[in-house]
Amino acid sequence: MSTGTLLAIIIPIVVVIALVAVAATLLMRRRQLRERFGPEYERTVEDADNRMAGERELRAREKRHDALDIKPLDSGARERYARDWSSVQDEFVDRPEEAVHDADRLVTSLMHERGYPTQDFDQQLRDLSVEHGRTLEHYRAAHDVEELSTRHEATTEQLRGAMVHYRALFDELLSDGGQPRRAPA
Repeated sequence: MSTGTLLAIIIPIVVVIALVAVAATLLMRRRQLRERFGPEYERTVEDADNRMAGERELRAREKRHDALDIKPLDSGARERYARDWSSVQDEFVDRPEEAVHDADRLVTSLMHERGYPTQDFDQQLRDLSVEHGRTLEHYRAAHDVEELSTRHEATTEQLRGAMVHYRALFDELLSDGGQPRRAPA
């Protein structure tokens, strides 16, 4: 076989192998993003212009999150927050709207103490999505009801639901110890 014929066979094989390797790498990275962000992956991709833009956004969130100083709570702070949550729950019986507002403030305070920026709700969502993507929908739902209750438009059942939603994120922030739960690289 001549060198030209041999190259004509080898070069396309190498190109195909390289393309398969690139495709496999992209699929593995997509799977890792889906596992890490959970339902937030689909939400972000749907909101983006295309899948690549959505995945780029998620990788940017990871990079920003990695630059944050997210830290675990010491046992004393964890106990204090647990007591504060019990007080907020007890308050719900007599003052449900105020309890929801207090739950929102308590979750925000816990996020701040853990090291999450808390100035902007949308940024909070993006930052939380990296480690808490599976409970993020709870936070959105609770926040929506909290805004309704600010205008005195929330029903008692909606307020009760908001407390349950806040509790889901609160428990996760309180108990995860600040240790990253990353998918294997």
